[in-house]
Amino acid sequence: MLGLVVAFAVSALALAGMAATGFLFKDNAGISLSDKIAVITIKGVMLESRKTIEDIEKYKKDRSVKAIIIRIDSPGGAVGPAQEIYAAIKSARASKKIIASLSNVAASGGYYVAAPADKIIANPATLTGSIGVIMDFANVEELLKKVGLNFITLKAGKFKDIGSVSRPMTAEERELLQSVINDVHGQFIRAVAEGRKIPQDKIREIADGRIFTGEQAKKMGLVDQLGGFLDAVELAKKLSGAAANAKVVYSDQDKKAFMELFAAQLANTIMDRLNLRGAAPMFISQSLSLGRD
Repeated sequence: MLGLVVAFAVSALALAGMAATGFLFKDNAGISLSDKIAVITIKGVMLESRKTIEDIEKYKKDRSVKAIIIRIDSPGGAVGPAQEIYAAIKSARASKKIIASLSNVAASGGYYVAAPADKIIANPATLTGSIGVIMDFANVEELLKKVGLNFITLKAGKFKDIGSVSRPMTAEERELLQSVINDVHGQFIRAVAEGRKIPQDKIREIADGRIFTGEQAKKMGLVDQLGGFLDAVELAKKLSGAAANAKVVYSDQDKKAFMELFAAQLANTIMDRLNLRGAAPMFISQSLSLGRD
C-alpha cells in the first residue's frame, strides 16, 4: 500500500512538474510568439567558450530572437576563451542587437567580452574595468634545496623551460615574457577601443589594470547606462523594436537548472504532506535503477 501511495506521489510530481514547466516555458497567450529576448549567462572564471558560443550561434540564427542579453558575472579568465566569445558577439551584432548586462563583477576578461556589445549596462557598484594582462610564475628553488630535491631538465630549445619553478628567471626570459604580455595587452586595448568606439590613446590611459565601479565606468564611456537586469531587458526591447510583451528566453542550461530546482522543491512539498519523506528516496532510487537496467 505504501508503494502505491508513493508511486502516486511520484506520478503527481511528474505531472505537476510537466504542467508547471510547460506553463513557464511555452508561448502563452498574451506573449508574442514572434518576438523574443534571449539571455546568455557568463558566470565565474572563463576557462572555456564552447557553450557560450553555441548559444550565441543558436540565437543568432533564430529569427524570432530580436536581441541577445549577455549577462556577465565574471572576474575574467583565460585569454583564448574571452577572445573567442568577443568574436562571436561581434559577429552576432550584424543581425541582432546585443546588450551586455554587468552583474556583481565584470572585470578583465569579463569586461573584454562585454566590449563589442551595442550597449553596456551596469549596476552603480558593479566592479568592472581591470584592462590589463597578468602572468604569474612561482620560484621554489630555496624550498627545494631545504628538502633536498633537485630538478634535472633536458630541453631542446633555449626557452623551452621558461618559467621553471626550480630556478630563477633570467633577464632575457623576463624580457621575452614581457613582450608577450605587452602584445596581448595591446590586443585588449584595441578590442575595447573598437567595441566602445573610443580612441586607443584614451583607453590606454586607463588600461593599467585598475578597476572601476559601474558609476565610474559610465563617466569614462566604458558603460552606457546604469541599471540592473530588468533595465537591460527593457533596453533590449527598445533597441531591437521588439514587442513590449516579448518573451524572455534562456539557454538550455539555465532552463535545466531551474527545472531541477523546481522539481526538488515540489518533491519535498509532496513528501511533507504525505509524511513520506523518509520512504520516498528508497522508492525513487529503485525506480531509477530499474529504468537504467
